[in-house]
Amino acid sequence: MKSVVASPRMLAVLVLGLASGLPYNLTDATLQAWLKDSGASNTTIGLLSLVGLAYTLKPLWAPLLDRYTPPFLGRRRGWIVIFQLALALALVWMADHGPEGGLVALAVIAVAVAALSASQDIVIDAWRTDLVNANERGPAATAANLGYRAAAWFAFSGALILADQVGWRATYLVMACCMAALVVATIFVPEPPLRAPPPRTLLEAVRDPLAQLMGNPGMLTLLAALVLYKVGDAFALKLFTPFLMDVGFSKTEIGAVTKTVMLVANLAGSVLGGLLMVRLGLVRALLIFGSLQALANLGYSVVAAVGHDLSVMAIAVFLDNFVGAMGNTALVVFIMGLCDVRFSAFQYALLSAIAVLPRNLLGAPAGYLSDHIGWSAFFVVTFFTALPGLAMVWWQRARIATLEQRDDG
Repeated sequence: MKSVVASPRMLAVLVLGLASGLPYNLTDATLQAWLKDSGASNTTIGLLSLVGLAYTLKPLWAPLLDRYTPPFLGRRRGWIVIFQLALALALVWMADHGPEGGLVALAVIAVAVAALSASQDIVIDAWRTDLVNANERGPAATAANLGYRAAAWFAFSGALILADQVGWRATYLVMACCMAALVVATIFVPEPPLRAPPPRTLLEAVRDPLAQLMGNPGMLTLLAALVLYKVGDAFALKLFTPFLMDVGFSKTEIGAVTKTVMLVANLAGSVLGGLLMVRLGLVRALLIFGSLQALANLGYSVVAAVGHDLSVMAIAVFLDNFVGAMGNTALVVFIMGLCDVRFSAFQYALLSAIAVLPRNLLGAPAGYLSDHIGWSAFFVVTFFTALPGLAMVWWQRARIATLEQRDDG
């Protein structure tokens, strides 16, 4: 275990986790703060949040990144460097433009940044899947999550502090410089060995990975397990901020407590989840972490019953994010095990998009239920919505166990 954790490959995974996490908030929460400072309405801010659809739509162009290989640095690193350079330039463009240059043009720039960020994510996920061996998947998921969370926190909390001191333009220029620095680091990460030739045509890059996935025995039930595994967690957190506000917490309390607690809990949960993955194996990790996720949802029922109590809220948020990060680590390993290295860009993008479907679809039913049965009962319901996913993992435990042993993805 020590040799795996201390591996230079895990350091490389951590570095590219940083690269993946840095751009996300710059078109999401951080940009929203900049827009609010500029006097934009909540309606405008809400409309601009739609640029994040690029992360959901990324499977549409992922086959291109499996099919074509840049003329330098290899099939994966070459694309990563291209997208990182483009991101650094796009962030400079965004810094120079800003809301004062016109919201329509800013929206176009934000869409470009989000699309480049999603494209970078496609290749980094594929690079990680191709690089690591079966016994390294747990630590790799941990290292990636640590890097991602740290960079995302810096691009939000750090950016807000910087903006107060030096203004938004300088802040986004600093972020562009950080992205450029990661280009240098990416050049020195290892390129995964080419274990199989890439698809010969774009048609093959779409048809063959789909055929390979669906040709595996029981794939439909495995996909059902993938979708259902995080349903309880996604259902519980879909209206997290309105829930806390209804209980009586101020926006300052929510921002100050939850952001700090979430970061610490996610980092700690990612580390422990990766360590336990090696000892437990994928099936037991999915079952244990998923059960803890379901139980953690009940903590919010306690918050709803107790009312405005910062200590109770902080404990519930910590426990939920701690076990949620462990569950995310297991889910990443699950997805990596389903991928074939010939098509890992497309397959990982597709499977990860499928895995987050509940997060995108459960807002309406969550709002309806919370309005009609109250928050305390709502979180009890979210506990039960987690059980079908656990049942699917148990039912498919033999097939999932075989995925864990596949070193070819």
